[in-house]
Amino acid sequence: MNTTDPLTNQTTSAPTATAGARQQSASVTTRQDFNAPPEAVWEALMFYEEIAECPPFFLRLLLPVPVGTEGRKFEVGGEVKCHYVGGHLLKRVTQIIRTRNYAFEVIEQNLALGGGIKLLGGDYTLQELSEGQTRVALTTRYASPHSPRWLCGRLEAVLCHSFHRHILNAMRSNLRLPR
Repeated sequence: MNTTDPLTNQTTSAPTATAGARQQSASVTTRQDFNAPPEAVWEALMFYEEIAECPPFFLRLLLPVPVGTEGRKFEVGGEVKCHYVGGHLLKRVTQIIRTRNYAFEVIEQNLALGGGIKLLGGDYTLQELSEGQTRVALTTRYASPHSPRWLCGRLEAVLCHSFHRHILNAMRSNLRLPR
């Protein structure tokens, strides 16, 4: 079920889940509109680990502290090591369609996250709305051991939407609009 907040123009959707052996796969997508063309928004894409601003209290409390990244972010097959206090993630770029889609998978997780949550990947999808307007859909895919899913899935979605909004707001701050 999708809902739109008229004040923030963000559409949120409940996580989707599929039964697995011990963990259940889920994905959460957050959408946000930008007053900028797709080219400018594309140039502002960033990972959580690249954001200089301090995350909100909720994220600082529940997520590992990011330190930075190294690697080949803008080529398919490129690997990016995302460093955190106490560990790292290794992401592999799986798709790049310039100004439209950027996708990656997590191929190594050496990082304690939320009592056993395993990150699987994510993507950024850009959609041109009208001249000078772009909608970004940011998706995170993960596997969770937590149950009951009807409750834990909702709590994970709240955390994930907060995480996404932090990234999307940093992208907005990072925009370089043509003059």
